Amino acid sequence: MSEEESESQAHSTDKRIFINHVDSYSGKTISKFLSHCIVGSSLEEIEEEEDAASVRSDGILPKEGTYKIIGTLRDPAADKPEWVQDIIDFSEKDKMLEHLSECDMVLYDITESEEQIEEASWAASGIHAELENFEQPKTFILISTVMTWSKSKPVDPDDPEIPFTEEDYRRRKPHPNFRNHISAEKLIIKLGKTNKAKFATYVVAAGLTYGAGEHIFHYLFKTAWHGEAEALKCYGNGMNVLPTIHIKDLAAVIQNIADSRPKTRYLVAVDDSQNTLEEIIKAISQNLGNGKVEHITKEDALLSKSLSQPEFDMLLANMRMDGVYIKENMNIRWIAEQGIVDNIPEVIKEYKKSRGLLPMRACVLGPPAAGKSVIVAALCKHYKLHHIKIKDVIDEAIQALEKSAARADADENEDDDGKAQEDQELLDTINESRESNNGRIEDQYIIRFYRDKLHSMPCQNQGFILDGYPKTLEQARELFAVDEEEEQEEGNKAPIYDRATMPEVVLSMDAADSFLKQRVMNLPEQMVSGTHNTEAGLVRRLDEYRRLNEEDNTVLNYFDELEIHPEHIDITRETDKKNATIVDQIIKTMGDPRNYGPTPEEIANAEKSAAEKRLKKENQEREEREKKEAAESRLREEREKEWASRLEEVKKQEMELLENQSIPMRNYLMKHVMPTLTQGLIECCKVRPEDAIDYMAEYLFRNNPQVD
Repeated sequence: MSEEESESQAHSTDKRIFINHVDSYSGKTISKFLSHCIVGSSLEEIEEEEDAASVRSDGILPKEGTYKIIGTLRDPAADKPEWVQDIIDFSEKDKMLEHLSECDMVLYDITESEEQIEEASWAASGIHAELENFEQPKTFILISTVMTWSKSKPVDPDDPEIPFTEEDYRRRKPHPNFRNHISAEKLIIKLGKTNKAKFATYVVAAGLTYGAGEHIFHYLFKTAWHGEAEALKCYGNGMNVLPTIHIKDLAAVIQNIADSRPKTRYLVAVDDSQNTLEEIIKAISQNLGNGKVEHITKEDALLSKSLSQPEFDMLLANMRMDGVYIKENMNIRWIAEQGIVDNIPEVIKEYKKSRGLLPMRACVLGPPAAGKSVIVAALCKHYKLHHIKIKDVIDEAIQALEKSAARADADENEDDDGKAQEDQELLDTINESRESNNGRIEDQYIIRFYRDKLHSMPCQNQGFILDGYPKTLEQARELFAVDEEEEQEEGNKAPIYDRATMPEVVLSMDAADSFLKQRVMNLPEQMVSGTHNTEAGLVRRLDEYRRLNEEDNTVLNYFDELEIHPEHIDITRETDKKNATIVDQIIKTMGDPRNYGPTPEEIANAEKSAAEKRLKKENQEREEREKKEAAESRLREEREKEWASRLEEVKKQEMELLENQSIPMRNYLMKHVMPTLTQGLIECCKVRPEDAIDYMAEYLFRNNPQVD
């Protein structure tokens, strides 16, 4: 009996939640979060172990007691998320209303699509109309936006910094473009007043959401990650305060409402931050981009194709809000209670992981003239990675030092903290070292330049491919060594290396010296002139490479010891000048790109290029077909002429043969038959007998010359 009770109790804790657009930014994150939540877990005091058990983060659903998710798709062609049980087709409204009535809670987010406002109003009204038929209480939650407060008058005109709270919701005034949102809010609140025990309705005015793959702030994150813009754009003066909340913290608010059904029906969901737009953009730029911020006018911002009108309105909002109820009455394990700026490192990590923007790091090594640079260039183009060549690294570093040192004596250098002077001293030391080493820079400085380059934001964002460096075991150890602080944090764990710069893939281009010499000899003179690939230069470089990479002392051993086993590629089998086969082989090893993929311009160019290639191919095929048809036509005409000529000749020969064969017979007839026969015919014509044949027979019988 106890087993039956426990089974029925477990069944009663299973709750079905409907969420609209489970493939959208908010719907996806909130539905996934709730699908991992045990029903009622937010009612208990938060403890680390209990919370970890109630909200699983490893992607494995607890077997019993979790929220069961059903929903709709924004993109009908999209696949059903694995954590969603059923997908409903909104086009069949009657069936959809039946499914909604079977759910314990219905959640509609109207912040991403204005079209969902009408659907949310229809769904709430439809459920409300069936109140009398419900045995279990229903909950309806509408996720709206703080933009319905955008034009509200300050709580205290003398102190505009006093934030709005839930208690002020009746005084709220919406932004002109969000009037439909506030109409939906009022309808939902009204419907919930009819029978609060059976149908509880809630409106959650959510701050600007961030986290996961980003939504409103995505354009800023994407621009900073790419690093192609000189500075991140800040709209207006940037002093407007933006109410924000992490999307998972918003999901936790929804969890608390689902578990506890609070008496307060209008909730403000924001974090504790009072960050301005400028502070948020600076934090993104400094931690993901080059740190630069440029202010532009609101009019110029409107011209941006990357911002929709609602996003533009939200980014220029200016209001202070405080979610008093959720902080005092809800059990929330905050992801970012202090806001996006204070938690920007973790937010960026989450953004990269959610978008699959993990950097790709590779190293291509091999002897001189092995084609490393050509191969790396092709790989960097395919993966959109940074090509790290020793000459470029040195030139960029020296130029940066010279530029910094030039400011050493400038008046505006007071706030430089002595960096310009340090750069000047370093530059002097490097120049002195160059003079004493025949123009060569010592390894310690080159490694320093490389470390700075590999730790730069572009390389850490997109990734890189090292071209022919490090060359020795010692260089590799110094290049990928961890800092002392990191080493202390790591403890005694082995192996110890810089995980932020260590290549994931190491490739070694292998070839015999004789092959490499022959390859260089076959190069055009203009390609060899002025390079190290002269006969003497190549021999010297090959000797140096073999000396530095003996079997027991090679840079490849360093990676082997770290279990990053190099892949050896025999370049002597390559027949294509651009190493297409080798590049394809490496691409299979490295896998798919981990970036945003092609831009709309690149897609358009690729389609244009493909169309041009297809058109060119079709033209070539048509020309070849026409040439072939013309050749076949000429051949057919020639054969027909030849056949006609031969046929004429055959006929002529047949006629001659017939003529020759007919001469004896003709002679015989003329001598023995025709004279008598001709005379008989003449006589027959004269007499005209009734039976001419019989007459002729008798005539021939009578006048046969051979009969006496």
